[in-house]
Amino acid sequence: MLYFALALLSAFLVGLLGASGLRLRLRLRERLARSVPVVDDRAVSQILETGVLSADDDDPLDPDEIDEEERRFWSESQDEPEEL
Repeated sequence: MLYFALALLSAFLVGLLGASGLRLRLRLRERLARSVPVVDDRAVSQILETGVLSADDDDPLDPDEIDEEERRFWSESQDEPEEL
């Protein structure tokens, strides 16, 4: 009886793990699908007519923030490689 209960509990936990893994995979797939830009026929015709594709960007880049990050990056000291 003890082995049956352990086997049943193990099967339940494996099923729960599998279901949560599947749900995580589906959620990640949805998130990736939303972040990939879609170029459809309308976008292609806009590119052919105007030469550029204008898109509604939810989060435009901030030039001041980019400049600050660039200054911070170049101001960091780099470690010299050790000689053997």
